[in-house]
Amino acid sequence: WEAVGRHWDAVGALSRQYWRSLACKVWQEGCEEQQQQEEQKEPGWSLPLMGQDYLEILSSWYCSFGKCCETGDCRIVNNITGLEADLSEQLHGQHLAKKVVLQAVQGFLQSPQPQKPLVLSFHGWSGTGKNFVARMVATHLYRDGLRSDCVRVFISLLHFPHHKYLESYKAQLQGQISETLQQCRQALFIFDEAEKLHSSLLDAIRPFMAPYGNQGQAGHQRAIFLFLSNLGGNTINEVALDFWRAGRAREEISMEFLEQQLQLELQDPAENSYAHSHLLKENLIDFLVPFLPLEFHHVKLCARDAFLARGLPYTEATLDEVARMMVFVPKEEKLFSAQGCKSVPQRINYFLP
Repeated sequence: WEAVGRHWDAVGALSRQYWRSLACKVWQEGCEEQQQQEEQKEPGWSLPLMGQDYLEILSSWYCSFGKCCETGDCRIVNNITGLEADLSEQLHGQHLAKKVVLQAVQGFLQSPQPQKPLVLSFHGWSGTGKNFVARMVATHLYRDGLRSDCVRVFISLLHFPHHKYLESYKAQLQGQISETLQQCRQALFIFDEAEKLHSSLLDAIRPFMAPYGNQGQAGHQRAIFLFLSNLGGNTINEVALDFWRAGRAREEISMEFLEQQLQLELQDPAENSYAHSHLLKENLIDFLVPFLPLEFHHVKLCARDAFLARGLPYTEATLDEVARMMVFVPKEEKLFSAQGCKSVPQRINYFLP
């Protein structure tokens, strides 16, 4: 009985230690005394490894029901494994985007001291997966996905519709980015329809994408900027079509070759605001990520995913029918879906009982 009593006393003491550590992890207030006590203990004292894991599980469980810190940092998950799996299984026909996005995001997050924010610019036709990948990145880096306080989404024609209010837009945009960076040690900014952003707005956010310099910002603050644009879609499609006509697989298209073609188009001042801004001139964009046009079998895979997402049965014949409902170009070859996979989820409604 004495042994049992001593055992329960030890368990009780350890439980109290867990609770104090968990409270400090969650509320981060009044923990100075706790930290001093731990420092005064014998060297090497710490919670057992299993206890540390259990503590992480408890704090994660608590965070799943609400915010447990003012900054929202405790709701950053950075699930690279999940991002890799979803890119592999759900993004069809985009071997370049899969590789570049995964390696760029993973390398940036694992770097102990990145030199600058990560800036990726997605290019390609509508429906090829640019928004899909942006949502995927948000979902796997933040527990709340696009609803996270550390994620800001800007849509050009929705948030900045009138050129006569550019000065007001610039001040608002800079203020919102600054506020998010102050609130979150890791922030994600997504600019949809980036080709329609005025060049002065691009230049207004340029300082936030510049190298950190010697201010030590990289140690405690990281930012990822994603620009989504239809610019370069025709160039990308021409390259893909040339490869097909030459009898070469689209997987042979290299990032180096296609990125060079995109650079040339984006530097044409007659085409876009990118050329008028300093983003390209100062090499602030780390990667121009090409999204290739989707072929018939890619559209079938998108249709399959749409049926599975709604828990509906399907057959190969049904997938063929959905794909044939889409418009394919060019007129002679009818090789690429003009809308990508954008309207596929709506098309399957025609096949519901």
